[in-house]
Amino acid sequence: MAFHQLWLRQAGLAQPGMPGPIGDYCLSTVAARNGRFTRPSANPQSVLSTLSYAFHFDAALYAGYLRDLAEAAGVVRIEGRVAAVDRHAGTGFIEAVRLADGRAINGDLFIDCSGFRSLLLGDAMDVGFTSWQHWLPCDRAWTVPSAPRDAPAPHTRATAEAAGWRWRIPLQHRVGNGHVYASDHVDDDTALRVLLAGLDGPPLADPRQLRFVAGRRDRLWDRNCVAIGLAGGFLEPLESTSIHLIQSGIARLMSLFPDTGFSAVEIAEYNRQMLREYDQVRDFIILHYHATTRTDSAFWRHCQSMTLPPSLQAKLDLWAGRARIFREQGELFTPDSWIAVLLGQGIWPASVDPLTAGLPVAESAMFLDHVREMVAKTAEAMPRHADFIARHCAAPLRTAA
Repeated sequence: MAFHQLWLRQAGLAQPGMPGPIGDYCLSTVAARNGRFTRPSANPQSVLSTLSYAFHFDAALYAGYLRDLAEAAGVVRIEGRVAAVDRHAGTGFIEAVRLADGRAINGDLFIDCSGFRSLLLGDAMDVGFTSWQHWLPCDRAWTVPSAPRDAPAPHTRATAEAAGWRWRIPLQHRVGNGHVYASDHVDDDTALRVLLAGLDGPPLADPRQLRFVAGRRDRLWDRNCVAIGLAGGFLEPLESTSIHLIQSGIARLMSLFPDTGFSAVEIAEYNRQMLREYDQVRDFIILHYHATTRTDSAFWRHCQSMTLPPSLQAKLDLWAGRARIFREQGELFTPDSWIAVLLGQGIWPASVDPLTAGLPVAESAMFLDHVREMVAKTAEAMPRHADFIARHCAAPLRTAA
């Protein structure tokens, strides 16, 4: 039986002190809350085996690392601005990209990594773009690094604002900050003031503005062109999924890697899998906005009342009955992720799994107390997050770019 079903059954009994917040039963939550971290245990009998974690990356340093890795493996890097794309008159396949200095780069397979511009798949191949702005109205962001004041916290902080949200991502040498907002609900200058007022330390550079539209291309692979990353679509950074979708696109391309025949069946399968994954991530991000009780601004009232995609509405309907939640094939976010948002934002089901009725209340309470106690003790025994970094992964001091 899923753990949350047992917790919900006990919570529904409304007895004092029982069972406490569901986050108290999650080692990752308690450890982050207490500023602790260590590697998970490989022993499935240990509570420490349940620890899940992610990384805070400096995206520029990560990109530079991957560039060096690729070039050391033989990749040739050619600097230049794409000025034109040559396509075969009969098939429409890309034959070459022409740079502004006149050079032509020929190839059989072209990967479009040109960002929001989508120079190959969007412009040259004329593949349409489906906007999701009616569900995800945030379309701009201000970003700025700031000086750290304390040891880096072991978590990202997301703070809701009147027309969007702010992020705070601690790194060892700086703190990344941003304000994602909907330009229909707040002007740029006000959004910038909100960001700067929320900094924990002085800014280290001038703020930068990004403009985007949430959505994706109607196909991510067309003939001999595959879009990876922003060239194929963009979902705002609320769940930090951009790097995952890049990796997923690369992995699926490798599993369906073409020869010069470019099988239409394989291309269709790639598109089916990737478009499904984009849609699944979209639904999870929409949930964060829709699951709100805020009515203090037009932005949040819109998010609360908007008509949802049928796929998301079906998940919510299933949850609303007996707290059922299932992970679909290839879905990034686990049931635990969905449960965290649903319960964390106050979406309670009408009932629970009827099988919970067969569990004795007193024994269930003892079991929950044991789990909560073991999680608390395990978290307390973990090293402090700052100590773990200092021992295992300390970065050299550097000046923020």
